[in-house]
Amino acid sequence: MAAYLTQEIPSNYGAATIIKPHSRGQQSGEEKVEKMPLHAEDIRPEMREDIHDPSYQDEEGPPPKLEYVWRNIILMVLLHVGALYGITLVPSCKLYTCLLGIVYNVVAALGITAGAHRLWSHRTYKARLPLRLFLIMANTMAFQNDVYEWARDHRIHHKFTETHADPHDSRRGFFFSHVGWLLVRKHPAVKEKGGKLDMSDLKAEKLVMFQRRYYKPAAVLICIVLPTLAPWYFWGETFQHSVCIATFLRYAIVLNATWLVNSAAHLYGYRPYDRNIGARENVLVSVASFGEGFHNYHHAFPYDYSVSEYRWHINFTTFFIDCMAALGLAYDRKRVSKAAVLARIKRTGDGSHKSS
Repeated sequence: MAAYLTQEIPSNYGAATIIKPHSRGQQSGEEKVEKMPLHAEDIRPEMREDIHDPSYQDEEGPPPKLEYVWRNIILMVLLHVGALYGITLVPSCKLYTCLLGIVYNVVAALGITAGAHRLWSHRTYKARLPLRLFLIMANTMAFQNDVYEWARDHRIHHKFTETHADPHDSRRGFFFSHVGWLLVRKHPAVKEKGGKLDMSDLKAEKLVMFQRRYYKPAAVLICIVLPTLAPWYFWGETFQHSVCIATFLRYAIVLNATWLVNSAAHLYGYRPYDRNIGARENVLVSVASFGEGFHNYHHAFPYDYSVSEYRWHINFTTFFIDCMAALGLAYDRKRVSKAAVLARIKRTGDGSHKSS
């Protein structure tokens, strides 16, 4: 078994603990580390496509004319009208129907937070096959684009945040960053930069590409058809209650909980780690999204598997990943050192952190 060397590397960005193999070529290896254009806190040097690129600037000139995607607009309107009507039916629905909706959304949310986001978009930890299978199925239940497309859009969001190349640029307002970006054609800059991202890690993962190949029919079946038919068939729920509560209302809730990370967590809250970016700490968003609302921290340190300084605090996803680690299904969880966090707070924070 190879021995490992732990080295503390100081810099403007604070210190981060880097663990690397110890070998006979140690000296030359150290020289390579010094020459690599990495932030010292980046404990995941093999993945750079989600690190903010401050050199990118929007092109001057008027924005392109909005092209509405009417199919998406009609579907979103119908979904939310059905969800609103579903709210009025909740008092008369059967208990099992509500329980099904809750369980379904918990699983689906983990497919986004622990799966598409922390595992596949940011590579903040590694998962063994049983956990990857669960998360790919859960992600399909969520019906929010396949993992490859979700991760590509999210990496662009981090790399070019709050520019024209950001798919849900929060500078364009709450509605656009929440859902409007899904109702119009992407800005040309999003397409250009997205096409240049290195997505080779996901292209090489057979499970991700298998999901991408069969995603739409599988998502329609798992997210729409099954939760509609199950209450009606198994415990005699009315079809109206099944479709409006177990499908429309449930689906609208998980969608909006995810979208709040793009909208509310970029517009409302504190910026204790980096006052120069729009992403903010929003406790309410964390409650709704299983821990994804510690967004200023996450944009400052996208390689931290907890997306928060505080691990389990209002962070069900981190608790889930740690439980999977205890079972041996998750491993190599990346964590930013306390020294790096404190250095970042001191250098770029807005003064709202309790240590300030």
